[in-house]
Amino acid sequence: MAFFVWPSRMAGEGMFKGSMVALVTPMTTDGAIDEEALAALVEFHIQNGTDAIVSVGTTGESATLDEEEHCYVMRRTVSLARGRVPVIGGTGSNSTREAIELTQCAKEAGCDAVLLVTPYYNKPTQEGLFQHFKAVADAVAIPQILYNVPGRTAVDMQADTVARLSKVKNIIGIKEATGNLERAQTIRQSCDATFELYSGDDATAMEFLLQGGHGVISVTANVAPQAMHDMCMAALRGDRVAASAIDAKLTGLHNKLFVEANPIPVKWALYKMGMITQGIRLPLTVLSEKFHADVTAALQQAGVA
Repeated sequence: MAFFVWPSRMAGEGMFKGSMVALVTPMTTDGAIDEEALAALVEFHIQNGTDAIVSVGTTGESATLDEEEHCYVMRRTVSLARGRVPVIGGTGSNSTREAIELTQCAKEAGCDAVLLVTPYYNKPTQEGLFQHFKAVADAVAIPQILYNVPGRTAVDMQADTVARLSKVKNIIGIKEATGNLERAQTIRQSCDATFELYSGDDATAMEFLLQGGHGVISVTANVAPQAMHDMCMAALRGDRVAASAIDAKLTGLHNKLFVEANPIPVKWALYKMGMITQGIRLPLTVLSEKFHADVTAALQQAGVA
Protein backbone atom coordinates (compact mmCIF):
# COMPACT_ATOMS: atom_id res chain seq x y z
CA MET A 1 0.00 0.00 0.00
CA ALA A 2 1.30 3.46 -0.89
CA PHE A 3 2.56 5.55 2.00
CA PHE A 4 1.57 8.95 0.61
CA VAL A 5 -1.93 9.98 -0.46
CA TRP A 6 -2.43 11.70 -3.81
CA PRO A 7 -4.84 14.43 -2.55
CA SER A 8 -2.05 15.90 -0.36
CA ARG A 9 -0.67 17.68 -3.40
CA MET A 10 -4.08 19.10 -4.17
CA ALA A 11 -4.04 20.64 -0.70
CA GLY A 12 -0.74 22.36 -1.52
CA GLU A 13 1.47 20.14 0.61
CA GLY A 14 4.73 18.69 -0.65
CA MET A 15 4.69 14.98 -1.38
CA PHE A 16 8.40 14.32 -0.91
CA LYS A 17 11.25 16.22 0.70
CA GLY A 18 14.75 15.74 2.02
CA SER A 19 17.26 13.05 1.11
CA MET A 20 15.95 10.53 -1.40
CA VAL A 21 18.46 7.82 -2.19
CA ALA A 22 18.98 6.71 -5.78
CA LEU A 23 19.38 3.13 -4.59
CA VAL A 24 21.83 0.75 -6.24
CA THR A 25 20.52 -2.63 -7.33
CA PRO A 26 22.81 -5.09 -5.50
CA MET A 27 23.96 -8.04 -7.55
CA THR A 28 25.93 -11.20 -7.03
CA THR A 29 29.25 -11.54 -8.86
CA ASP A 30 27.49 -13.31 -11.74
CA GLY A 31 25.09 -10.36 -12.18
CA ALA A 32 21.98 -11.83 -10.55
CA ILE A 33 19.90 -9.63 -8.24
CA ASP A 34 21.10 -10.12 -4.66
CA GLU A 35 17.94 -10.52 -2.59
CA GLU A 36 19.65 -10.56 0.79
CA ALA A 37 21.69 -7.44 0.08
CA LEU A 38 18.63 -5.58 -1.23
CA ALA A 39 16.78 -6.27 2.00
CA ALA A 40 19.78 -5.12 4.03
CA LEU A 41 20.12 -1.90 2.02
CA VAL A 42 16.45 -0.96 2.40
CA GLU A 43 16.66 -1.52 6.16
CA PHE A 44 19.94 0.43 6.32
CA HIS A 45 18.24 3.45 4.77
CA ILE A 46 15.14 3.27 6.92
CA GLN A 47 17.26 3.09 10.07
CA ASN A 48 19.54 5.94 8.95
CA GLY A 49 17.12 8.70 8.06
CA THR A 50 16.65 8.38 4.30
CA ASP A 51 13.44 10.21 3.42
CA ALA A 52 12.50 8.22 0.29
CA ILE A 53 13.93 5.42 -1.84
CA VAL A 54 14.19 5.63 -5.62
CA SER A 55 14.14 2.08 -6.96
CA VAL A 56 15.70 1.14 -10.32
CA GLY A 57 16.76 4.57 -11.49
CA THR A 58 20.03 5.20 -13.31
CA THR A 59 22.00 4.28 -10.17
CA GLY A 60 19.92 1.10 -9.97
CA GLU A 61 21.21 0.03 -13.41
CA SER A 62 17.81 0.34 -15.04
CA ALA A 63 19.42 0.21 -18.47
CA THR A 64 20.55 -3.42 -18.04
CA LEU A 65 17.59 -4.87 -16.12
CA ASP A 66 14.96 -6.46 -18.31
CA GLU A 67 11.33 -5.48 -17.77
CA GLU A 68 10.54 -8.47 -15.55
CA GLU A 69 13.53 -7.75 -13.31
CA HIS A 70 12.74 -4.04 -13.28
CA CYS A 71 9.19 -4.65 -12.08
CA TYR A 72 10.34 -7.24 -9.57
CA VAL A 73 12.91 -4.95 -7.91
CA MET A 74 10.33 -2.16 -7.55
CA ARG A 75 7.77 -4.56 -6.13
CA ARG A 76 10.29 -6.11 -3.74
CA THR A 77 11.53 -2.71 -2.56
CA VAL A 78 7.97 -1.63 -1.75
CA SER A 79 7.45 -4.89 0.13
CA LEU A 80 10.65 -4.44 2.13
CA ALA A 81 9.88 -0.82 2.97
CA ARG A 82 6.48 -1.79 4.39
CA GLY A 83 5.16 1.77 4.26
CA ARG A 84 7.89 3.10 6.55
CA VAL A 85 9.40 5.23 3.81
CA PRO A 86 7.99 6.17 0.38
CA VAL A 87 9.28 4.34 -2.69
CA ILE A 88 9.60 6.04 -6.07
CA GLY A 89 9.97 3.75 -9.07
CA GLY A 90 12.32 4.66 -11.90
CA THR A 91 10.24 4.02 -15.00
CA GLY A 92 11.77 6.17 -17.73
CA SER A 93 12.59 4.87 -21.20
CA ASN A 94 13.38 6.20 -24.65
CA SER A 95 10.31 4.27 -25.79
CA THR A 96 7.05 5.92 -24.74
CA ARG A 97 5.26 2.59 -24.88
CA GLU A 98 7.83 0.96 -22.58
CA ALA A 99 7.71 3.93 -20.18
CA ILE A 100 3.94 3.51 -19.91
CA GLU A 101 4.30 -0.22 -19.25
CA LEU A 102 6.93 0.30 -16.55
CA THR A 103 4.91 3.09 -14.96
CA GLN A 104 1.84 0.86 -14.84
CA CYS A 105 4.02 -1.82 -13.25
CA ALA A 106 5.20 0.65 -10.60
CA LYS A 107 1.63 1.58 -9.80
CA GLU A 108 0.66 -2.07 -9.45
CA ALA A 109 3.74 -2.66 -7.27
CA GLY A 110 2.54 0.00 -4.83
CA CYS A 111 5.10 2.72 -5.56
CA ASP A 112 4.19 6.14 -4.22
CA ALA A 113 5.36 7.89 -7.39
CA VAL A 114 7.55 7.35 -10.43
CA LEU A 115 10.64 9.07 -11.81
CA LEU A 116 10.77 9.45 -15.59
CA VAL A 117 14.04 10.35 -17.29
CA THR A 118 14.00 12.20 -20.59
CA PRO A 119 14.16 9.76 -23.52
CA TYR A 120 17.82 9.05 -24.21
CA TYR A 121 19.71 8.49 -27.47
CA ASN A 122 16.85 9.25 -29.90
CA LYS A 123 17.08 13.02 -29.06
CA PRO A 124 13.44 14.16 -29.27
CA THR A 125 12.46 17.78 -29.81
CA GLN A 126 10.95 19.84 -27.00
CA GLU A 127 7.51 19.08 -28.43
CA GLY A 128 8.41 15.39 -28.49
CA LEU A 129 9.39 15.58 -24.83
CA PHE A 130 6.11 17.25 -23.96
CA GLN A 131 4.05 14.66 -25.83
CA HIS A 132 6.08 11.77 -24.35
CA PHE A 133 5.58 12.79 -20.73
CA LYS A 134 1.96 13.80 -21.28
CA ALA A 135 1.24 10.39 -22.82
CA VAL A 136 2.66 8.60 -19.77
CA ALA A 137 0.78 10.87 -17.37
CA ASP A 138 -2.48 10.40 -19.27
CA ALA A 139 -2.04 6.62 -19.34
CA VAL A 140 -1.21 5.93 -15.68
CA ALA A 141 -2.76 7.70 -12.68
CA ILE A 142 0.23 7.90 -10.35
CA PRO A 143 2.27 10.95 -9.21
CA GLN A 144 5.09 11.46 -11.73
CA ILE A 145 8.44 13.26 -11.43
CA LEU A 146 10.27 14.43 -14.52
CA TYR A 147 14.03 13.84 -14.69
CA ASN A 148 16.37 16.03 -16.72
CA VAL A 149 19.97 14.83 -16.99
CA PRO A 150 21.40 15.96 -20.35
CA GLY A 151 24.89 14.70 -19.50
CA ARG A 152 23.55 11.15 -19.85
CA THR A 153 20.66 11.46 -22.27
CA ALA A 154 21.95 13.95 -24.87
CA VAL A 155 18.69 15.90 -24.61
CA ASP A 156 18.04 18.92 -22.39
CA MET A 157 14.44 19.64 -21.39
CA GLN A 158 14.05 23.40 -21.36
CA ALA A 159 12.28 25.35 -18.61
CA ASP A 160 9.36 26.33 -20.83
CA THR A 161 8.70 22.66 -21.62
CA VAL A 162 8.79 21.88 -17.89
CA ALA A 163 6.32 24.73 -17.31
CA ARG A 164 3.92 23.22 -19.86
CA LEU A 165 4.21 19.79 -18.26
CA SER A 166 3.73 21.18 -14.74
CA LYS A 167 0.12 21.87 -15.68
CA VAL A 168 -0.54 18.15 -16.24
CA LYS A 169 -2.41 16.99 -13.15
CA ASN A 170 -0.26 14.09 -11.97
CA ILE A 171 3.15 15.51 -12.94
CA ILE A 172 4.21 16.78 -9.52
CA GLY A 173 7.83 17.89 -9.94
CA ILE A 174 11.21 17.52 -11.58
CA LYS A 175 14.61 16.11 -10.72
CA GLU A 176 16.91 18.70 -12.27
CA ALA A 177 20.38 17.21 -12.60
CA THR A 178 22.21 19.84 -14.62
CA GLY A 179 23.74 21.39 -11.49
CA ASN A 180 22.64 24.74 -12.89
CA LEU A 181 21.06 26.69 -10.02
CA GLU A 182 19.86 29.43 -12.35
CA ARG A 183 17.90 26.81 -14.30
CA ALA A 184 16.21 25.70 -11.09
CA GLN A 185 15.18 29.27 -10.33
CA THR A 186 13.80 29.71 -13.84
CA ILE A 187 11.70 26.58 -13.43
CA ARG A 188 10.48 27.76 -10.04
CA GLN A 189 9.42 31.12 -11.47
CA SER A 190 7.63 29.60 -14.46
CA CYS A 191 5.71 26.87 -12.58
CA ASP A 192 2.97 26.86 -9.99
CA ALA A 193 4.12 26.94 -6.36
CA THR A 194 2.92 23.35 -5.84
CA PHE A 195 5.37 22.02 -8.45
CA GLU A 196 8.26 20.39 -6.60
CA LEU A 197 11.97 20.76 -7.36
CA TYR A 198 14.48 18.03 -6.56
CA SER A 199 18.20 18.29 -7.15
CA GLY A 200 19.89 15.52 -9.07
CA ASP A 201 23.39 16.85 -8.40
CA ASP A 202 24.87 16.08 -4.98
CA ALA A 203 27.60 18.72 -5.27
CA THR A 204 25.08 21.58 -5.56
CA ALA A 205 22.21 20.04 -3.62
CA MET A 206 22.72 22.05 -0.43
CA GLU A 207 22.53 25.36 -2.26
CA PHE A 208 19.60 24.06 -4.32
CA LEU A 209 17.64 23.39 -1.12
CA LEU A 210 18.62 26.68 0.49
CA GLN A 211 17.23 28.41 -2.58
CA GLY A 212 13.84 26.74 -2.26
CA GLY A 213 14.25 23.18 -3.52
CA HIS A 214 12.34 20.37 -1.84
CA GLY A 215 15.01 17.67 -1.75
CA VAL A 216 17.74 15.75 -3.53
CA ILE A 217 17.70 12.40 -5.28
CA SER A 218 21.16 11.39 -4.18
CA VAL A 219 23.97 9.00 -5.03
CA THR A 220 25.96 10.06 -1.94
CA ALA A 221 23.04 8.98 0.26
CA ASN A 222 23.79 5.36 -0.65
CA VAL A 223 26.85 5.42 1.63
CA ALA A 224 26.12 8.35 3.99
CA PRO A 225 22.34 8.33 4.48
CA GLN A 226 22.18 9.92 7.93
CA ALA A 227 24.52 12.76 7.00
CA MET A 228 22.61 13.48 3.79
CA HIS A 229 19.32 13.51 5.69
CA ASP A 230 20.73 15.83 8.34
CA MET A 231 22.19 18.18 5.74
CA CYS A 232 18.90 18.33 3.87
CA MET A 233 16.88 19.02 7.00
CA ALA A 234 19.23 21.85 7.97
CA ALA A 235 19.03 23.35 4.49
CA LEU A 236 15.24 23.02 4.37
CA ARG A 237 14.91 25.00 7.59
CA GLY A 238 17.28 27.62 6.21
CA ASP A 239 20.20 26.87 8.50
CA ARG A 240 23.12 27.50 6.17
CA VAL A 241 25.76 27.15 8.89
CA ALA A 242 24.63 23.70 10.00
CA ALA A 243 24.02 22.49 6.44
CA SER A 244 27.46 23.71 5.31
CA ALA A 245 29.23 21.99 8.19
CA ILE A 246 27.71 18.65 7.26
CA ASP A 247 28.10 19.11 3.52
CA ALA A 248 31.80 19.95 3.89
CA LYS A 249 32.43 16.40 5.12
CA LEU A 250 30.50 14.99 2.16
CA THR A 251 32.26 16.99 -0.56
CA GLY A 252 34.70 14.19 -1.34
CA LEU A 253 31.86 11.73 -1.85
CA HIS A 254 29.94 14.19 -4.04
CA ASN A 255 32.97 14.31 -6.32
CA LYS A 256 34.70 10.93 -6.07
CA LEU A 257 31.54 8.88 -6.51
CA PHE A 258 31.64 10.10 -10.12
CA VAL A 259 35.28 9.38 -11.04
CA GLU A 260 33.86 6.71 -13.34
CA ALA A 261 30.31 6.35 -14.64
CA ASN A 262 27.67 6.06 -11.93
CA PRO A 263 27.04 3.57 -10.30
CA ILE A 264 30.54 2.10 -10.67
CA PRO A 265 32.17 4.07 -7.81
CA VAL A 266 29.22 3.92 -5.40
CA LYS A 267 28.88 0.17 -5.83
CA TRP A 268 32.57 -0.24 -5.04
CA ALA A 269 32.15 2.01 -1.97
CA LEU A 270 29.27 -0.12 -0.71
CA TYR A 271 31.38 -3.21 -1.32
CA LYS A 272 34.17 -1.72 0.81
CA MET A 273 31.58 -1.01 3.52
CA GLY A 274 30.59 -4.70 3.49
CA MET A 275 27.07 -3.96 2.25
CA ILE A 276 27.18 -5.65 -1.17
CA THR A 277 29.41 -7.81 -3.35
CA GLN A 278 31.18 -6.40 -6.42
CA GLY A 279 28.38 -7.52 -8.74
CA ILE A 280 27.72 -5.12 -11.62
CA ARG A 281 26.43 -5.73 -15.13
CA LEU A 282 28.27 -5.22 -18.38
CA PRO A 283 28.94 -2.91 -20.08
CA LEU A 284 29.75 -1.42 -16.66
CA THR A 285 32.77 -2.89 -14.87
CA VAL A 286 34.18 -2.80 -11.33
CA LEU A 287 35.91 0.46 -10.32
CA SER A 288 39.42 0.80 -11.73
CA GLU A 289 42.12 0.20 -9.13
CA LYS A 290 43.66 3.63 -9.73
CA PHE A 291 40.55 5.22 -8.14
CA HIS A 292 40.35 2.99 -5.05
CA ALA A 293 42.42 5.34 -2.87
CA ASP A 294 40.35 8.38 -3.92
CA VAL A 295 37.02 6.77 -3.04
CA THR A 296 38.42 5.36 0.21
CA ALA A 297 39.66 8.81 1.22
CA ALA A 298 36.25 10.31 0.49
CA LEU A 299 34.59 7.67 2.68
CA GLN A 300 37.04 8.45 5.49
CA GLN A 301 36.46 12.20 5.16
CA ALA A 302 32.71 11.57 5.51
CA GLY A 303 33.26 9.40 8.58
CA VAL A 304 31.90 6.30 6.87
CA ALA A 305 33.17 3.06 8.36
